[in-house]
Amino acid sequence: MPNIERVDVANFEHFAEVLKIDHHPYEDKMGEVEWVDETASSTCQMIIELIFEAKLRLTTSIAENLFLGVVSDSDRFLLSYTTSKTFDLIKKLIDKTNLNFTKLYPLLYERPLNEIRFRGYLSQNLIVTPNGLAYLKLDNEIIKKFNVDNATASNMINDFNFIKEVLVWIFITFDEKNGIYKVNIRSRGPIINEIASKYGGGGHKFASGVRTDAQENIDKLIADLDKTCEEYKK
Repeated sequence: MPNIERVDVANFEHFAEVLKIDHHPYEDKMGEVEWVDETASSTCQMIIELIFEAKLRLTTSIAENLFLGVVSDSDRFLLSYTTSKTFDLIKKLIDKTNLNFTKLYPLLYERPLNEIRFRGYLSQNLIVTPNGLAYLKLDNEIIKKFNVDNATASNMINDFNFIKEVLVWIFITFDEKNGIYKVNIRSRGPIINEIASKYGGGGHKFASGVRTDAQENIDKLIADLDKTCEEYKK
């Protein structure tokens, strides 16, 4: 995560040593050793590079997890920050470990029936503005109805990447335990991370997130993103 507010670890400030490896645009200093590469498709890509450059131990199990990390964060190599370097490192990973990558895809894409029905609910209930912003606020009753958890919607957000009428889309869930709204934002053109940072979030130009405990921030965020879509279309 690029900023300290989004680090999901308790007592982060009490750690004796912090090593930051991140592919998001730089925001906060977190430790004495920081490696930030915005051109990388994922942090997992950076770790693969580190393993080969430093000649660290690489097992099949490690290779499988790193492969899955790159595939999921690049949305199956579809996102714009996938580069030839990404493919070079993946090829080297496969060659080095004789990785059977095709058997790994069900771990990412196989879904129980209730989640498929939940995705149908998302599709049916997206609110789409004339400017091309799509958004959906998910209350806990809906989460319970489909027997999913708060993370399910965020895990599905990339499934909505190719809707012709939509430029930016967001899913909003409420974490009752911590009393915060979690907002996942994706874009097919307008730059969104600058708006996300305005509300304490951040991320990539086209993939960002926000966490806030204020309902009014959600409404303002939606309005700002809608305005961004309007300006982009001009």
